[in-house]
Amino acid sequence: MTARETNPGAPDGERPPPVRPALDASTWREIAHLLMNLLTSLVGFIYVVTVLALGVGLTVTVIGFPALALGLLGARQLGKLERARARALLGVRIQEPSPMPLRKGGGMFQRLWMALKDPVAWRTCLYDFIRLPWGILTFTVTLVSLFVLWPLLPYLARGLTNVDRAMVRGLLSPSDELERRVRELEQGRGVVVDTAAADLRRIERDLHDGAQARLVNLAMGLGLAKEKLLEDPDAAAAMVDEAHGEVKLALQELRDLARGIHPAVLTDRGLDAALSSVASRCTVPVRVTVDLPARPAEAIEGISYFTVSELLQNISKHSGAASASVDVWRSGERLLIEVRDDGRGGARLDGGTGMAGLAERLGAVDGLFVIDSPTGGPTTVTAELPWRDRESEPQRK
Repeated sequence: MTARETNPGAPDGERPPPVRPALDASTWREIAHLLMNLLTSLVGFIYVVTVLALGVGLTVTVIGFPALALGLLGARQLGKLERARARALLGVRIQEPSPMPLRKGGGMFQRLWMALKDPVAWRTCLYDFIRLPWGILTFTVTLVSLFVLWPLLPYLARGLTNVDRAMVRGLLSPSDELERRVRELEQGRGVVVDTAAADLRRIERDLHDGAQARLVNLAMGLGLAKEKLLEDPDAAAAMVDEAHGEVKLALQELRDLARGIHPAVLTDRGLDAALSSVASRCTVPVRVTVDLPARPAEAIEGISYFTVSELLQNISKHSGAASASVDVWRSGERLLIEVRDDGRGGARLDGGTGMAGLAERLGAVDGLFVIDSPTGGPTTVTAELPWRDRESEPQRK
């Protein structure tokens, strides 16, 4: 009997090693877990019964519901200890549920209600309530088997702990898909905030080091030209000509900066024209194909543009390719982007070419980012974004 057969539903990284007649370290950990079941289940049962009895019994008084809420918060801590025990002795890796956002509640009654309806705490109470008979059974069977049925003990321990694994996963894991999505969205929000802060710092740096410095020089030059206007008209005219050149350069830098924030061609004409404009500035010949039935939402369109722009910059700087292609199309409720080049390959998320940042940006909006870049090429980068329809623009009066 293999580990896959004894616990087929477990992920690959959580499957225990195969059962062997000789007691190895994993089997001894399982035996220790089973022998501890009696004590932990007894403590949990007494705690849950006491909390529920006192809390429900005192609901006719002022302190009933607060006492029950505190008891449920303590049940959360019991569940945390059980998850830690399962990780240490059974190799069950379960994520911790999100903490209760009690500090963010609107008031005392709202925080009290959040604690009273906490599904994690109630499932922990159910877990501790039904565990006492199981803890007595597993302790008795394991203790007897240590002296009487020791040749069968590894197999008995594996079978009993598989039930424990199922109970921990079923009752002590995060609530459901919603809990997982909440955690992902919280992480995505952090990525979006960090990205926005980095973009603001970049814009501030570009303005300070580029256009602002040039405009300061322009103001100084015009001031000097004004002073020399009567004394030396020819020198003043030369200064004005130089200032005129500075104005042109400052305007060009501001246009480049505005294009980096959100290009006008993307707003006016959509992805096809915007990506064609980006491809024309690439040092590698690029074929662009955009097959979209309509324009997506502005946020999705902007992320698509900057994703392709970053990838084409990487192709120009690092790929050594002779040609490249960009394909954009819609499939169901997803917007797909595929960028290919025939360069040297070897692109990685940790390669220092901005790929990790692109993956984080797409992940923050529930997107995907996949790189297929064997050494020697070719490189294919596929990005997926959720499709959202563009809201109709309000009519101008």
